Amino acid sequence: MAEVGIAFQTDKVPGRYGELAAAAEAHGFDVVSVFADLLYQPPLPALLEMARSTSRVRLGAACLNPYTQHPYEIAGSIAALDAVSNGRAYLGLARGTWLDAIGVEQRRPLAHLRDAAAVVRALLSGDDAGYDGSAFQLAAGTRLRYDLPRRLPPLLLGAWGPRGAALAGEIADEIKVGGSASPAIVGLVRERAAVGSRAVGRPVDEIKIVVGAVTVVAADGAAARHRARTEVAKYLAVVAELDTTSALPAGLGSEVRRLVAAGDDAAAGRLIPDDVLDRFAFAGTPEQVAALAQRVLDAGASRVDFGTPHGLTDDDGVALLGTAVLPLLRR
Repeated sequence: MAEVGIAFQTDKVPGRYGELAAAAEAHGFDVVSVFADLLYQPPLPALLEMARSTSRVRLGAACLNPYTQHPYEIAGSIAALDAVSNGRAYLGLARGTWLDAIGVEQRRPLAHLRDAAAVVRALLSGDDAGYDGSAFQLAAGTRLRYDLPRRLPPLLLGAWGPRGAALAGEIADEIKVGGSASPAIVGLVRERAAVGSRAVGRPVDEIKIVVGAVTVVAADGAAARHRARTEVAKYLAVVAELDTTSALPAGLGSEVRRLVAAGDDAAAGRLIPDDVLDRFAFAGTPEQVAALAQRVLDAGASRVDFGTPHGLTDDDGVALLGTAVLPLLRR
């Protein structure tokens, strides 16, 4: 059966993460994630709080990146989360974005992702044979000096492009397409992942596809879609260039980009037509949101992730997703 997840931004005060995760688990969500976006709080404190407040849901960051954290540090974070959650952690890796704002160059992203995954897995499994990658290395005999997880946490790679998806086909358990609500992206990503899976003799259906996007649900569907437009405008130009299944209307991307750069996200959002919004967000009444999510699952996604801000308020969004959207997806 397909899974349903929910993902939170790390912009909250201590105590809120546990409350929200506990509510999500009680409603029946399968996975609770936090984002690891630039200049927000680091994800580990939020995840540890969530782990202590839950007992069933899988937990992880979507996604950590090996440019701001060394794989050795990533391994430590995952080990801590897995210990506190009693084996419910997953490892999420992606190249990250907007890192030029802090002077970080993202050269050789595939090498960084491949090597980071290999180093983390070697450290968490106790494999001390050494690893000689082009981006990261481990000297033979290198081992972590604390208790290791009982099993390797599953690997989720965040990727859109052909090469990233192919890498996921080689090494990942899951591939997440963040910022999309389009059913067309599912088949495209599976084709791209198949390139990597064939190269290593692995069945492509072993790789689970996760699709996640901005989500706003409310009884007032128009208000929900208005807020979603403003949220989507912030990243539309970036993700639209990655989604080759359908082009934006002429001039829309450049005008949205211009208005966002000028600080007028609301004006940028008002330019986004309904069909474009539905490619990049789950937004509207509970019935609308469920229908948008169902078409992604029907296209073959293994999981849909409902992303921030969830509703007109955090609590209302989580409650409506849990009590009004989930039942429609599971009937």
